[in-house]
Amino acid sequence: MPTRQRAFLILTSLCLLAVVSIGLALTVGSFKVSYGEVLAALLGHEGGGGDVVLQLRLPRAIAGFACGGLLALAGALMQVLLRNPLADPYVLGISGGAGVGAMFAILIGLPVLGIDGLAFAGALGAMFIVFGLAHGDGSWTQTRLLLTGVIVAAGCGALVALMLAIAEEHKLRGMLFWLMGDLGQSTQWWPALLALVVALALSMPFARELNLLSRGMMQAQALGVAVTRLRYAIYLLASLATAASVTTAGSIGFVGLVVPHLVRLATGNDQRLLLPASVLAGGSLLVLADTLARTLIAPQQLPVGVLTALIGVPVFLFLLSRQPK
Repeated sequence: MPTRQRAFLILTSLCLLAVVSIGLALTVGSFKVSYGEVLAALLGHEGGGGDVVLQLRLPRAIAGFACGGLLALAGALMQVLLRNPLADPYVLGISGGAGVGAMFAILIGLPVLGIDGLAFAGALGAMFIVFGLAHGDGSWTQTRLLLTGVIVAAGCGALVALMLAIAEEHKLRGMLFWLMGDLGQSTQWWPALLALVVALALSMPFARELNLLSRGMMQAQALGVAVTRLRYAIYLLASLATAASVTTAGSIGFVGLVVPHLVRLATGNDQRLLLPASVLAGGSLLVLADTLARTLIAPQQLPVGVLTALIGVPVFLFLLSRQPK
């Protein structure tokens, strides 16, 4: 099959998967809504389960799709930056910094807007700390960046544990749900969706250079790629995408690790196809996982991060076992 036809078929299939996943999210739950009622609600007709669809399920589904797409996009970019197909968007401590900010906001009793604001500030703070320490005297390597991120993440983890230890008992449940990833508190869906559109639009012009960078830094430089500038741009885009997702839904693991790798197995390593395909697949996966989290033990809800971890761990071990020794 020609390359363009294959790419069109893959993207079309993933678009259909995204539509199906959002459709399931709008109809399935402790209060069942038919597809006819969903369509009527989307068209502005009152009655039935319209309020449930428009005020609860649709914003949550859009936020889940945006967060999943952001994590998958960040994972694909990080895997190119570190030249490691099993790299994770949280590996640079961005999630840890957001966790410190969110836990502090909950600890002092700030509202949801304050929690989101401090979480984003913490993510940006961790990003600049990692960038500054890894850059050092100007020699920035993948290993140095990775080790700096791991150390910063460990320090953030210690601060989070300290705040959990001193928190009042009635605040612990909200803190733990945030740490495990939860879309139930996603009152604002448009910032994550806007961040996804902007991040994808900014990353696509770099697709050709990313293809060259994936072959090696020296080869990319020989072919005219400004490697230093490109690596800074990738790091900034991946970090901001991760920060936007973590701020909206908390720490949701394995989406950014597993989805780009699975998409790469199906599409190849052409970033022009891999990046949008990862966004569609990551968004669909998180929406389906959140729907399952809402319905598995309804009316109680599970943190969606628990389900993505339960799915991601065996998939990760399978992918790891397939790596060449």
